[in-house]
Amino acid sequence: MVLDASVALSWLLEDAGAGQEYAGMVFDALASEGADARVPATWGLAIANVIAKCEARGDLRIERTQAFLAALAAAPIVCDPETYSRTLTDTLELSRRYRLSAYDASYLELALRAQLPLATLDAALQRAATKAGAKLLKVI
Repeated sequence: MVLDASVALSWLLEDAGAGQEYAGMVFDALASEGADARVPATWGLAIANVIAKCEARGDLRIERTQAFLAALAAAPIVCDPETYSRTLTDTLELSRRYRLSAYDASYLELALRAQLPLATLDAALQRAATKAGAKLLKVI
């Protein structure tokens, strides 16, 4: 699967509302034997940005953040080495075509290129993925 930061961050923040159950099922699927997730090179920056903002507002304690980061480090998450080389070509084109941020388009580009289902809670990214012919991760 391609793992969007929206899903991973919901494991930490538990604020995904109806999407929280989906995020939990993605977490369980990732814990399955032989499972892994791919992420674009921007993924860590997205995670770090939200954590820094939440900590600065006092919404997160550093102990909780450290435990979350340790869990992410132990998870089978693989950073895509081609994200950068496609940023100003394929990713930019997807961003333009589907009116996505370049960050969101990087998930779609990776899902299309790797032919992997996309795990996301972002409604605009879900719509774009469907229009582009990418699979969305369905979990049971």
